[in-house]
Amino acid sequence: MLELLRKYRIPLMATFLLLVALLLYSANLRHREHTTLFERSVLQLTLPLHRVLATLTGGVSGWWEDYVWLVGTRQENQLLLAENRQLHGELDRLQEARLANERLRRLLEFKETLVQKTLPAQVISEDASSWFRTVGIDKGSADGLREGLSVVVAEGTVGRIIRVTPHQARVLLITDASSAVAALVEKSRTRGVCRGQGDQLVLDFALSGAEIAVGDRIVTSGTGGIFPKGLLLGRVAAVTHVEYGLFQGVSIAPAVDFSRLEEVLVLLPEVRP
Repeated sequence: MLELLRKYRIPLMATFLLLVALLLYSANLRHREHTTLFERSVLQLTLPLHRVLATLTGGVSGWWEDYVWLVGTRQENQLLLAENRQLHGELDRLQEARLANERLRRLLEFKETLVQKTLPAQVISEDASSWFRTVGIDKGSADGLREGLSVVVAEGTVGRIIRVTPHQARVLLITDASSAVAALVEKSRTRGVCRGQGDQLVLDFALSGAEIAVGDRIVTSGTGGIFPKGLLLGRVAAVTHVEYGLFQGVSIAPAVDFSRLEEVLVLLPEVRP
């Protein structure tokens, strides 16, 4: 590039000076009322050059305006995107607060129906093992909890406490295979034992002649000294009869969605004078 400029510096310099002279001459003509024939001839000859210069000047000016506009638009878009993300975050927090308020309202309404005193607790962990179905809560012996206490929510029975530390406790869910709850069919008063089967429940020892239908509510019977009477365990999902069998098979869908446990109530023991 520098070599070309050195080689053609004289023609380039002459062209540049000619353009400057013509531009000055054209500007000077604007202030004169009349032009001579020579001046009109010069203007006519240089008209294409003027048009080229005007086009180049307009193109550079337009490009610069477009560039400035694009830069401003990009900055505005970035601000709008940041504001949009902030608004989405606010909406998510408001939605979470609304759902939490609904859960707490249902839990409070359910608490008012209970005779026993209760202690609210937050679920802070869950057992990921396929062998056990347990959750951890943020209350312990320092809060008056002990092993064997029942844990419930507004929808139904959750389980019982099996391990306690000063500030935490472990709850065995009723769906655990080692869980057994004395139960009865609310409508027919048929008794049995509700056992856990992973994500489902079964009612064992229900006599084959007992009236049990799909949709019947299964509640705690109150016997056994752990769960008070009348707590909802689930609803009958299927009933099977075995020919000449003494008992019928009863599958139960739990009333509680254990995958969404967040707040629970611990039923406290009665304080005797």
